[in-house]
Amino acid sequence: MQETRREVLDAIADGPISGPDLAARLDVSRAAIWKHVEALREAGFAVESDDTGYRLAGVPEYGGPAIEFGLDAPFTVEYHDSLPSTNARARKLATEGATDVAVVADEQTGGRGRLDRGWVSPPGGIWLSVLCRPDLPPAHAPILTLAAAVAATETAREAGVDARIKWPNDLLVPGTDGDQKLAGILTEMEGEADRVSWVVIGIGINVGVEDLPEGATGLLAHTESVDRRRFVQRLLERFDALRTDPERVIGAWREHALTIGQRVRVETPADEIVGEAVDVEFPGSLVVETDDGPIRVHAGDCEHLRPA
Repeated sequence: MQETRREVLDAIADGPISGPDLAARLDVSRAAIWKHVEALREAGFAVESDDTGYRLAGVPEYGGPAIEFGLDAPFTVEYHDSLPSTNARARKLATEGATDVAVVADEQTGGRGRLDRGWVSPPGGIWLSVLCRPDLPPAHAPILTLAAAVAATETAREAGVDARIKWPNDLLVPGTDGDQKLAGILTEMEGEADRVSWVVIGIGINVGVEDLPEGATGLLAHTESVDRRRFVQRLLERFDALRTDPERVIGAWREHALTIGQRVRVETPADEIVGEAVDVEFPGSLVVETDDGPIRVHAGDCEHLRPA
């Protein structure tokens, strides 16, 4: 959203305010104010006007301008009704020099998860990718995956859903019939030996309960309603607060972890590690206590094993 349009929206939210007063405040013409107001109406904002001026009467349920309105985090939101992949779009924006952009889509037609697995992304879900340029060496980039997991988990719990984190990048909802997958995170990056150029963190959260694969669940299976606009705002605000606070990330991850204390099998590119997950260490390594002692796993595919 253009900066002037954002200022118009903020002003009428505190309204009523007349067109001449608004034009004077923003140092633009009255015609420009009218064009911005009409653009806001086209974007779904309910803007009323009478002799006292313009006032904001309603905000659209979802979309870029709606998410940006009231967002207390420095992200521009690029919204699409449908995209093949929000991560792919964010990577393209990265090559164009963008930063602090959240690409949001109502559906993905070619979503994917870790190890290039397909990710079902039907309309009505929460599908977004956050592009940023952190001041980090590449080896520390995994802390951002943990930060995104904590942000998504805490937002889901705020919405009334008992979400927990499975290392390295899944959100699960525990149940008597087994844990169900609620969300996944896919982080991609580009950089040099000593610094990250950009990072894209893709976050996919199931909302509805239809058209999901076996073993998956959605927010609406565990709570009566979900305000997607507010959910995305809170997630972005939490991620923004966490991305520069590694110690808080690690502590919060441990607090919400489902993996710690579980007997696990971790498939790595070189080995299979079986034991009890006892901790996570900066920047995201899983510590597994095995028969041969503790092993720190930096990357791998983790399976929770049933107790023997």
